[in-house]
Amino acid sequence: MQQNRNKMNFIEFKSKMLELVCFNLNQIYAFQPDFDRNNLVRWKKKGYIIALRNGCFTFADFLGKPDYAYFFANRMYQPSYVSLHTALAFYGIIPEAVVQITSVSSLKTAFFANPFGEFSYKNVKRELMFGYDLKPMDSRRNLLFATPEKAILDLLYLYPFYNNEQEIRELRFDEDFMQDELNVERLNEFAEKFQSKALRKRVDLLLKVYQQ
Repeated sequence: MQQNRNKMNFIEFKSKMLELVCFNLNQIYAFQPDFDRNNLVRWKKKGYIIALRNGCFTFADFLGKPDYAYFFANRMYQPSYVSLHTALAFYGIIPEAVVQITSVSSLKTAFFANPFGEFSYKNVKRELMFGYDLKPMDSRRNLLFATPEKAILDLLYLYPFYNNEQEIRELRFDEDFMQDELNVERLNEFAEKFQSKALRKRVDLLLKVYQQ
């Protein structure tokens, strides 16, 4: 009888929380102030829910569904947006398959691993949290993704060893993209907002290598 009651509790809980996709303890208590946290332990053991990070959960239903890992990357650690190697691979600018989902955040550097993948976050100043688009995931949800130009700048800014022609070439950026599709005006406009002479030099070198 107790087992059936627990199962019904989960069905009711899921009906209330599924629309959120991922949820934290504050959202749970807003829905049910007397919620027993032991339910989460039990449901996790049963495989009903998955811990994305401490205090942040989702339902096992979303495993294997496209784009949800990106969605969780945005939601697990806020504010953040997908950038760096993941965004560059997404746009086909770099050839490598990316294992981790890499993001940029104004919070401290962080790393999380869960059944949806590995998620790393690099810190930038709050005023550098710009240059991302809302990409529709479905009719109700969007993904925060750096534009190609901002992903390139984030990479050059956060990985300063790309400071000579050999290192720049080893990025192996897609030459067709760099010559035909890169928005150089936007790249330069965004680069000015960093107010970094060192970054400016790396951007100029990048343009020289790929657009000569």
